[in-house]
Amino acid sequence: MDWAHNNTVEFTQGFSSSLGQEKCESYLLFRGEVFLGNAWRTFLYCLFLAYCFIGLSAITARFFRSMENIVKQTREVLEIDPATKVKILRHEKVWNYTIADITLLAFGTSFPQISLATIDAIRNIGNLYAGGLGPGTLVGSAAFDLFPIHAVCVVVPKAGELKKISDVGVWLVELFWSFWAYIWLYIIIEIWTPNVVTLCEALLTVLQFGFLLLHAYAQDKHWPYLSLPITRSERPTEWVPEEIASLKRSINVLDDYSEISQDDDESEDIVDIFAIHSTKARGKYDIEGAAIQNVPVLDIAQSQDTHVLSIWKQQFMDALMLGSMESRKLSNGYLRVAITFWQLLLVPWRLVFAFVPPYHIAHGWIAFICSLLFISGIAYIVTQLTDLISCVTGINSYVIAFTALASGTSWPDLVASKIAAKRQTTADSAIANITCSNSVNIYVGIGIPWLVDTAYNVIAYGQPLRIQDAGGLSFCLLVFFITSIGCISVLILRRLIFGAELGGPRLWAWITCIYFMLLWIIFVVLSSLKVSGII
Repeated sequence: MDWAHNNTVEFTQGFSSSLGQEKCESYLLFRGEVFLGNAWRTFLYCLFLAYCFIGLSAITARFFRSMENIVKQTREVLEIDPATKVKILRHEKVWNYTIADITLLAFGTSFPQISLATIDAIRNIGNLYAGGLGPGTLVGSAAFDLFPIHAVCVVVPKAGELKKISDVGVWLVELFWSFWAYIWLYIIIEIWTPNVVTLCEALLTVLQFGFLLLHAYAQDKHWPYLSLPITRSERPTEWVPEEIASLKRSINVLDDYSEISQDDDESEDIVDIFAIHSTKARGKYDIEGAAIQNVPVLDIAQSQDTHVLSIWKQQFMDALMLGSMESRKLSNGYLRVAITFWQLLLVPWRLVFAFVPPYHIAHGWIAFICSLLFISGIAYIVTQLTDLISCVTGINSYVIAFTALASGTSWPDLVASKIAAKRQTTADSAIANITCSNSVNIYVGIGIPWLVDTAYNVIAYGQPLRIQDAGGLSFCLLVFFITSIGCISVLILRRLIFGAELGGPRLWAWITCIYFMLLWIIFVVLSSLKVSGII
């Protein structure tokens, strides 16, 4: 009877907590928050969480442009013609595009998830059980990367336009390591040392990221014995090619709002710092296809300091602009008001991100690092908000991690893949960002936090790290693995039928998009039901 009574009490408490009837004593900024109703608190926290996700998408646009500048970096190589003895100076790329896709693009866009998991691990130091927020978010993020982002990228190309993977060998290598990452995670949790993570397992998880880099580079260079015998079709010499026509600025404020620039005669002495392919800032290319930065109206070599300050000042001026030239020409007054209101909401983020230095400095590295720091700061706020939402509503933290948190932190992945699918002539980077992000999420996003916690536990207590609700996480991994097979099979089928993974006939592109979204819904529903104890 006592056992039944205790279970009834626990069930009643859990049920009332899930309805938000218990008061959560935690708060975000002010102690007075606890006196608000749980419904109001949930609404306000969710609203602020959505606003943070908008900030993540905004800083991703800046991050992507700094990365473009990094990849464009070249070095001078002096060679002597053996026949004529003439010295030949040529420019060659510093970055290998395959390595750039894995490290700069995939690692950078996955930085919100990695930061969130690392912050969760640091807060959890000294606890024998691993935090559930990080692993749950990363598995949910993998599903969001694979299904919704593929769904968006398929319909991004224009009607009838086909974009295929030019280097199938590299993609297969990246795909193998992506699938193996989640198989490896399942082996750790259920087979090797069930419900426990040892220091050796955590260390091996991190080291496999290096194996991924080595294997992908070997495939790109076609090293014997380490690469697949698959020929590579022609791919562009530039990671992001120059646009033929003048840059068409989009009114889509989620990923292009920061591309507002002054087009009138009064601002011709300022380079458009938000559009790397602006007609005012076009570069020249030598016969080897290497980029030579040449800005006609802004001679950085002559007065670099002055011009950089001018560009930085222009960033703050652009941040305060509430509309572009195109939006002012719209005849629909309601649409103009809606765009102006949206831009007004973005002003705080734009002002904060204007402090990111122009990407002309140090080949974009300073802007790249500053963007990652801002992403980490927003990720920390997101962790606090999700904890509060879980506390106020009583919803299982894993459910929040699989759904809202995974979708929000994966938004930079979506923006980056969408930009790559739209602006690149092939599908390599758009799809590589998805597959490599999933690998990075496990090898780095879970590996490093587990390494930190296991190392501390071994040193302090002489015990390994234990996994709470390992059964639920294992079930989610199995569901993800099964649904991901359905996703990859359709991509292969599209390659065989249409000759490309992205684009194609509009009807079939939208059918593929809907199919991918259904796979994501299946994963979210089944995983949420499992971790909630319903199934």
